[in-house]
Amino acid sequence: MSERFSEILRRECAADWTAATGHRFVTDLCDGSIADATMAAYLVQDHRFLDAFLTLLGAAIASADRFESRLRFGRFAGMVSGEENDYFLRAFAALGVSETQRAAIPDKPPTAGFQALMREAAATRAYPAVLAVLAVAEGLYLDWARRAPQPLPENFVHAEWITLHDNPFFRDFVAFLQAELDRTDPAAAGQARDFFRRAVRLEVEFFDAAYQP
Repeated sequence: MSERFSEILRRECAADWTAATGHRFVTDLCDGSIADATMAAYLVQDHRFLDAFLTLLGAAIASADRFESRLRFGRFAGMVSGEENDYFLRAFAALGVSETQRAAIPDKPPTAGFQALMREAAATRAYPAVLAVLAVAEGLYLDWARRAPQPLPENFVHAEWITLHDNPFFRDFVAFLQAELDRTDPAAAGQARDFFRRAVRLEVEFFDAAYQP
């Protein structure tokens, strides 16, 4: 049986993928030892992705070649706009980070880089390019979240960030993304590979940035 395209992409980025999924941030988050200031800094930056991410999901809906695929992306956009955004607002309140404070914090370089990559992929209007970025953004998070030790940390800020990325709905969506990548036109493989590689590298840099002033 031949290797799936989604598996090839991940294998080609194995070093960065492992660096991200085994990052200090992941370890500290999953054992509940992460400092409030570090978690707040991380979440402020991650929340900045929402606008570009919804743009990317919109591009997926527009460029998908099947009605069923558009429905899947639409349902996922609803979850991100609702349940996930609600988590951010509750977490900011618990961590004592006001909207004014969040607005005053500048984007860190990996944040700006990921926003730009999402918008670049959306602007291609090419389904494989959009899929590649989505497959990293969601698949990499599932990979570390599903390995979180049990029981989860007591603090909801930590526990819910893990369960948002490891639950039946999310696992099913990641499997869908991988299946869609696997049926990518071979002629578009180079473009998908480029976006996938850059996205994985940015994930490592984004986790690194959580510990930088």
